Amino acid sequence: MEASPGTKWRPLLLLLLAVIPGTFLTGSRHTCPSRCRCLSQDKVVFCNGRNLTAVPGRIPPDSELLDLSQNVLRTLQQGMFSRLQALKELDLSYNALSNIEPGAFNSLKRLMTLRLTGNKLKMVPSGVFTGLPSLAVLDISENEIVLFQDHSFKDLSSLRKLEAGDNHLIFVSSQAFSGLQSLRQLTLEKCNLTGVPTEALSHLRHLVELRLKVLSIGSVPDHSFQKLHRLKVLEIHRWPSLTALRPHSLAGLNLTALSITRCSLREVPYKAIHHLVHLRFLDLSHNPISVLRGRKLAELSRLQEFHLTGGRLATVQAHAFHGLVHFRVLNLSGNGLRTLEEGAFHSVGNLEVLRLDGNPLACDCRLLWIIRRQRRLNFEARQPVCATNSTGEGKVFRKFSDILPGHITCRKPTIEKETPPQRLSVEEGGRAMLTCKGDGDPPPTISWVSPHNVSLDASRKGRLAVLPNGTLRIHHAFPQDGGAYLCVARNAAGNDTMWAHLRVFSNFSVRVNASALNASSAALPFLLDVGTLAGILAIGIVPFLCSVAICFVFISLWNKGRGTAKHHIINAVPRYSRGYKAVTNRHKRVANKPR
Repeated sequence: MEASPGTKWRPLLLLLLAVIPGTFLTGSRHTCPSRCRCLSQDKVVFCNGRNLTAVPGRIPPDSELLDLSQNVLRTLQQGMFSRLQALKELDLSYNALSNIEPGAFNSLKRLMTLRLTGNKLKMVPSGVFTGLPSLAVLDISENEIVLFQDHSFKDLSSLRKLEAGDNHLIFVSSQAFSGLQSLRQLTLEKCNLTGVPTEALSHLRHLVELRLKVLSIGSVPDHSFQKLHRLKVLEIHRWPSLTALRPHSLAGLNLTALSITRCSLREVPYKAIHHLVHLRFLDLSHNPISVLRGRKLAELSRLQEFHLTGGRLATVQAHAFHGLVHFRVLNLSGNGLRTLEEGAFHSVGNLEVLRLDGNPLACDCRLLWIIRRQRRLNFEARQPVCATNSTGEGKVFRKFSDILPGHITCRKPTIEKETPPQRLSVEEGGRAMLTCKGDGDPPPTISWVSPHNVSLDASRKGRLAVLPNGTLRIHHAFPQDGGAYLCVARNAAGNDTMWAHLRVFSNFSVRVNASALNASSAALPFLLDVGTLAGILAIGIVPFLCSVAICFVFISLWNKGRGTAKHHIINAVPRYSRGYKAVTNRHKRVANKPR
């Protein structure tokens, strides 16, 4: 039986359909838009970069991914995606969208990812994201959004990740994030916020990761994140005005990872982070921090990684990592360190990764522990290099792999001692300088112990301070500062000590003695200074005032006693004395004489 013409050409027709670009390869009954590329097996439609001004028709309704990025779409009308109810991902990035009508996404019940990056949106009106009950990822970064109004995202109860960086954002309303019950990740980046939106963030009770990048915020107020009890990761990046954290700025948080990078922190924020007992990762890179202080991180007992790269770190004090029993990774590359002593660690047994490259390290016995452990330590292919030798003379650019333990030696410090021992007397209120010079290899550090058993070193600031040359300076000396001071010179090879004695005499006793010794001198009033004269006057005035007061009391008592005595004297005159009797008789005769 001869085949019909239609039957004869059917195989050729199917072959042509299979190779024509823009058609589904599995024989779908729906054709692909002429300017798009469709993969029916994956249910994917690519219409990106086609200079489209509207959403093309004839998109297969069972498509799960639609890419409309890099076109010139300007507005999205209500119901324009009503045929695409199977969509799970919609990419509208890098168009010219400036208006999205409420209800534009109404029918996309299964949509999980919506990308609106790089458009011209200025507002996020309430109701724009209605009809998206399954949306988990929303990216509205790189737009021109100025503010987030109340309830802008109220319908996105399933949203888990919100990217909102690189906008003109200047204000976040207190109710802007209400309704985001499932949000886990939030990024606010490159916008004009000048303060942490504390009230808005308080609605994100399930937030796990918060990233605040490239902002002009100069301070983090106390309790800024107090209601984010489930937050685990906080990243603060490139805040050039941030110089310090307030003690309670991170109160209420229970972080496992904290990054504060490329800011202007001058000190490790010990007080702000001490309560983060579950912290495992801490990054303070690219901050002008100059010293890591001893025993200040001990409460972060679970800390495993610490990064401080590209800063001004010059000193890691003894016991800087004391208490960190799980410490594995330390990255201090790109700083100004000359050494890192084993005494800085709780234990070097758990240390796995150590980065010290980019530091002007001195090759002396303080680094001997690293040389001995270099085969067990991971330098991440960037071995430390010794910039100077043990005496600091000349350059010896050598990798640690080229140095053997026997090449490094140390010399115990010695102090130049005076004979007899140093004794200094100063007047109360004056300044005392106790000198102590130590020599050793490596150069020793100088510290002092006061008569009250208080340790004084170069890190201490105040009235008693140790100068860089080892001298102990005491401003405005008091009598209680007197006593024996112990100077201690230490390096990795040992230590040496020296005693110095200080006597502080009182100003008062000195001036009294001076006035007594020179009382016979006629020129005394002209030789005394103002302070001495004031002391002498004070000494004379006090007894004078006491004498006046005593005289006043006696005179008062005498006056009272005098009035009483006068009355008794009159009453004690003899009633019948001769004189008195004659006078009385005379008065009687005068009185009885007839007139």
